[in-house]
Amino acid sequence: MRALFWLLVLAATAVGLALAARYNEGYVLLVLPPWRAEVSLNLFILLCAGGFLVIYLLARAVSHTLALPRAVAEFRRRRQQDKTTRALRDAWRLLQEGRYGHALRTAEKVPADDPAAGMLALAGWRAAHAMRDAARSAEWAARLRDRDDKGLEAARLMTEAEFAIEDRRFEDAQRALQAFAAREGRHIAALRLSLRAEQGVGNWREVVRLVRQLEKHQALTPELAAPIRSRALREALRDLRDDPPGLMRYWRQLDDADRAEPSLALETARALMAAGDCREAQRVIEDALEEHWDASLVLAYGDCGKPGEPAGDVLGRIARAEKWLQRLPRDGALLFTLGRLCRQQQLWGKARSYLEAALAIAPTRAAHVELAQLLEQLEESALAVRHFRAAALL
Repeated sequence: MRALFWLLVLAATAVGLALAARYNEGYVLLVLPPWRAEVSLNLFILLCAGGFLVIYLLARAVSHTLALPRAVAEFRRRRQQDKTTRALRDAWRLLQEGRYGHALRTAEKVPADDPAAGMLALAGWRAAHAMRDAARSAEWAARLRDRDDKGLEAARLMTEAEFAIEDRRFEDAQRALQAFAAREGRHIAALRLSLRAEQGVGNWREVVRLVRQLEKHQALTPELAAPIRSRALREALRDLRDDPPGLMRYWRQLDDADRAEPSLALETARALMAAGDCREAQRVIEDALEEHWDASLVLAYGDCGKPGEPAGDVLGRIARAEKWLQRLPRDGALLFTLGRLCRQQQLWGKARSYLEAALAIAPTRAAHVELAQLLEQLEESALAVRHFRAAALL
């Protein structure tokens, strides 16, 4: 419909111009002595319009001819850019699909001086690492390192740390993450990698700190964080076995919930016992048992003191344990611990009654052996042998 409208307009314009030219009797006189020419005004107008059109077309042709090299260069640039964009898209798609060989070949199609070569080098590095091709992985890593000034240093450092952790090169991962932190700070992903790296090198106190940070940022659920923090705290306490004052300082810095955890209290108490500090071990166990009753802690309460070494406040422990016994009269672990403590204090009668009560509730090999050793001290060898035999049968 629009084409028909313009066709009618054009026809009407042509008719109008024809009618106007019919009634136009003007002329143009051109004089260039000794020549003169006389033409109608209508023809002169047509010649001027035609000449302008010819000159315009010639000017356009010259302009396009002169701009041809630049147009060709721009066309080639756009074609190379399209090729690079397709290669970048395909390389990362193939990488996510697990087609690492195809991803490598796609990344190699783009020259190293291309603006997108850095991202393709990152894709190639990941593909080569996934293929366990050390030589090509190092080559792509070097290419990416050359693009650090293009804003890819942070990506390179994170990838380097990730691959170092996968290869169990935890010290290298630490160095990469430290460089990243100095440049970018530490975000959630970097904290997660740092957690794995610190676990790998056994830096357990740093692991505890990182777990708390990740929990605070809701990057670790309490269910996932609890076993990691518990193990890290146990290992950190174990590392301080040879430094009882330092161990107690670290223990007091822990949260109340951590100090009340039986496994941590047990690890701390055993470390203090190994160092010969039975009084501090006693306090640690007592505080933990006030929060959570645990049989392993109760048994450890009677372990302190090797033969010939001071065993701490044994009478105080007996008194404390007997108060607990009033609340828990049928606790086999508590009765066994009381028997051991009374034996250490040479309270033979009480030790025997507690050990026999423990065996009546829950016969264990340790209780039979403890009672047998007590009976040997009391020169009741026949009865002692019976308990040794009972212990051997369990």
